[in-house]
Amino acid sequence: MEQQKLSGKSKLSYALGAVGKDMVYMLSASYVLYYFQDLLGVEAWIMGVILLVARVFDAFNDPIMGVIVAKTKTRWGKFRPWLMIGTVTNAVILYLMFAAPPAMDARGLVAYAAVFYILWGVTYTMMDIPYWSMIPAFTQGGKERENLTTLARTSAGVGSAIITIVTMKLVPMLGRAFAGENAGAQTVEIVGFKYFAAIVGALFILFIALTCANIKEKSTAEMKTASVGQMFKALVQNDQAMTVTIAIVLINTAVYITSNLVIYFFKYDFGTTGWNDAYVLFNMFGGAIQVLSMMLFYPLLRKKFSSLQIFYICIGMAVAGYAVLLALAFTNMSNVFLLFIPGFFIFAANGMLTVITTVFLANTVDYGELKNHRRDESVIFSMQTFVVKLASGIAALAASICLSINHLQSGTEVSEADAAVDWSLGVSAAAKTGLRMTMTVIPIIGLIIAFFWFKKKFILTDKKVEEIAQQVKKLHE
Repeated sequence: MEQQKLSGKSKLSYALGAVGKDMVYMLSASYVLYYFQDLLGVEAWIMGVILLVARVFDAFNDPIMGVIVAKTKTRWGKFRPWLMIGTVTNAVILYLMFAAPPAMDARGLVAYAAVFYILWGVTYTMMDIPYWSMIPAFTQGGKERENLTTLARTSAGVGSAIITIVTMKLVPMLGRAFAGENAGAQTVEIVGFKYFAAIVGALFILFIALTCANIKEKSTAEMKTASVGQMFKALVQNDQAMTVTIAIVLINTAVYITSNLVIYFFKYDFGTTGWNDAYVLFNMFGGAIQVLSMMLFYPLLRKKFSSLQIFYICIGMAVAGYAVLLALAFTNMSNVFLLFIPGFFIFAANGMLTVITTVFLANTVDYGELKNHRRDESVIFSMQTFVVKLASGIAALAASICLSINHLQSGTEVSEADAAVDWSLGVSAAAKTGLRMTMTVIPIIGLIIAFFWFKKKFILTDKKVEEIAQQVKKLHE
């Protein structure tokens, strides 16, 4: 039976859920290392190991969750129960993760960070897999699927941008409100993060509740399930899904290395008394460009170019942006507006790549059904969840190694009195060079590898996708 087209209310509700879940994800991905390492004093390399080990754990947790979703049968469908359960538990864990008791000793903080970060990953998976698995389940494929995916990824970009823009503006405000105006700068940030996480978690629950209330499954067909072993075999057999997921790892690792280190770049390299204001301004610009790239740049380019062509264009833009950023970093820069030039290319490319890779992954579901004679949307999208988190773990480890080697941490290079004036005082030229190189050269290498990998392996052109969609439609008639 042919599925009905999605209503505007359904699309809006689905998009709103993406805003909430990516607000939560970006807060964790961009600030958990900074919170525990720079503010609470956990050694950088230990945090890097914790973040990476948590992602390896997800290698087993995420696919199992995909099978659980596929086997779920309730009056509310397969997806919505897990969306709500995962969201509520994840919001609570998010708050607790950013509410670590500062009085804990070093060992206690390490244990606290490890336990709550692993729990955060598990509970995020509980809602993220069913969220993305819904796309192939209630869309007809082709343009409808691409349009919904674009809307969802654009909305996710809005959620990420909101966190990028407001975090370091609201955290000090909340910290001063709850810790008092006379509290030290570090205490203000620690307290501020706790209350900011509570606000983000509450919004997350509200947005996903609206999604669950207004989204209904349109597909009533039974989804065949497989054992974990059979599922990994099916993923390996779907060469296009594996091609896309490896590209996602490479691209997101590049992005997350930068997002993890950019706050350190402004605090310890760009320096000056106004480093926080400059950081917020740069993030405001970047967040706006990222959203515009999804809402405006991508649709405009899509009218003239294929998705694959846009993918290559974006890789080129990002590499160029990182190269310019590296060049500017070695000048005596004092004006944040100069950083807008490379920032435009990097953020715009990242926004469009986020949409394109999700569309590519959704298209591999139909491809896999024709090739393997089974439809594994939950399995495929559980792999997306895993690889994005794996990328954040790899990036966090790379960032933590950079911080450890270059001894970048609050209070380690300069006295607190001097730091209140200029955090960059006392940071060696070698440390700044190491920070700059890690932020730019490693992402460039990853993006170039992604380009050649895709060039060699990817075959799902727009024409091929349409052909496959027609073949799948005939199978279902």
